Amino acid sequence: MTRVTASVAAYQTIRERIIALEADIDDVTLADTLEGLTDLNEIVAAVVRSALVDEALAEGLKGHIQLLEERLRRLVERAEAQRRIARDAMAEVDLKRVAAPDFTVSLRPGSPALVAVDEAVIPAPYWQPREPRLDRAGLLNDLKHGAAVGGVALSNPEPVLSVRVR
Repeated sequence: MTRVTASVAAYQTIRERIIALEADIDDVTLADTLEGLTDLNEIVAAVVRSALVDEALAEGLKGHIQLLEERLRRLVERAEAQRRIARDAMAEVDLKRVAAPDFTVSLRPGSPALVAVDEAVIPAPYWQPREPRLDRAGLLNDLKHGAAVGGVALSNPEPVLSVRVR
């Protein structure tokens, strides 16, 4: 990025010198002159082009990751189903242990699981209070519509780079 920094510095220096020589120069003429005298436009275009390529690669990876996550889910579900089949078959014939060359599987009694029959009658000590969370979207919406809310403010907006791809 040192090339960008150097080009920005050159652009600013040339811009200041042109304005010093021609104080009444219009913006379009100034922009055209600067574009011809510096390579900042080409550098910015190259940086944005590289960003577009990286964004396209990221989108492709997101799709691939999604496919891999679906495959992972299917494999986990299949493994769980296969374990259930083995467990149920062993339980049905009262088989307690199977020894194979690479593993040993045994059937043992499980632990009881909690079942909430009626949550309304569960005593208060068993309920965990949740930490309050800030509704950032709601606050932002209210502030944008002119509401005065203590403890928050809108920041100064930063410039946004808009890139359109035909």
